[in-house]
Amino acid sequence: MSTTINKEEIQKFSRLAEEWWDVNGKFKPLHMFNPIRIQYITENIQNYFKIKKNESNYLKGLKILDIGCGGGLISEPMSRLGASVTGIDASEKNIAIAKMHSKESGLNIDYISTSPENLNDFEKYDVILNLEIVEHVENVELYIQSCQKLLKSNGLMFTATLNRSLTSYIKAIIGAEYVLRWLPIGTHDWNKFIKPEELENYLSKEKLVTLDIRGLKFNPFTSRWKRSKDLSVNYIICSQKN
Repeated sequence: MSTTINKEEIQKFSRLAEEWWDVNGKFKPLHMFNPIRIQYITENIQNYFKIKKNESNYLKGLKILDIGCGGGLISEPMSRLGASVTGIDASEKNIAIAKMHSKESGLNIDYISTSPENLNDFEKYDVILNLEIVEHVENVELYIQSCQKLLKSNGLMFTATLNRSLTSYIKAIIGAEYVLRWLPIGTHDWNKFIKPEELENYLSKEKLVTLDIRGLKFNPFTSRWKRSKDLSVNYIICSQKN
């Protein structure tokens, strides 16, 4: 049977599982990255579903699936905003950490150790989050196909990844891994990065229409991320199931 699971990638992140919630640990760059991702996702959800941000749990009533959830860095903020969240990850260690942390945080998140093609597709979601995951899966086409089956008609999907460009090789591989040591060496394989037009092609094959695409750019002087028209390194696509 075809699978999206890359065992080497799963083992790589399983070895780091204990560090998911250490803001100064191996996942520090992801903690720094999180605010801009959350802002982009929640703003697009609000605009699309015409939700007024007039209370703390304004995502109440929405079912969100976070694929490749890791330790729950995105699942937890979505749950705090009122959404009904399911987080899945092929690493059992990641799921164990996510379950423990959500329990400590008093959050009710349904965490499952599985991959999208093995998740029951009788369950449909309003929003699917694919954040920094497609560059780690075994079969991108099958992965997007599996996501599409889990998304409600007119549902939203957010796919964030890295562009396969010279700039991304310099910044994300040489810079982040070898020079700044933000990430363990070998975290990323540049050959698995996906150009925006390639990803949009995968999405369109599954009747997923791009509503918005944005670059996410790091400012080393402020140590903050911001949205950008520059898609050469990190970018995120918001798409609708047509």
